[in-house]
Amino acid sequence: MRRRSVSGGDLDTLTAEHAVAPDVPAPPRLQTEFTFQLPRGYVDEDGGVHRDGTMRLATARDELAPLIDLRVKQNPAYLSVVLLSLVVTRIGTITTIRAETIERLFASDLAFLQDLYRRINAEGHTLAEVTCPHCDNSFDVDLAGSRLGES
Repeated sequence: MRRRSVSGGDLDTLTAEHAVAPDVPAPPRLQTEFTFQLPRGYVDEDGGVHRDGTMRLATARDELAPLIDLRVKQNPAYLSVVLLSLVVTRIGTITTIRAETIERLFASDLAFLQDLYRRINAEGHTLAEVTCPHCDNSFDVDLAGSRLGES
């Protein structure tokens, strides 16, 4: 087998020939965090209401960790509370979300977060198709409320 040595100038040529063409689009970035606006809002100890927040995509560990939690073993319905406390990263100015925080949500806010969790982790998006009751036109609505005025 014959080996060929490469000089500095040849290395520049090889690098340029094997470089990715500038007109090739970069792969899309995976969205891992989603903003939301709670229907009613979390009421803190001082009576302040917090409605906007963020939820991140769940990992396999997030899905498995609640299964060894004693509260979940005693009451399987508590699974969603523990799971949401792991993936909700912010509600208003509150950045440390514990199971107790999720417990204090209104039922409508809990249902909203459960649905958002299902949409972003199982379906991969927060869009829902809706139909206008007046004109019968169908369109998509972002349930995460990522744009101003949406919820």
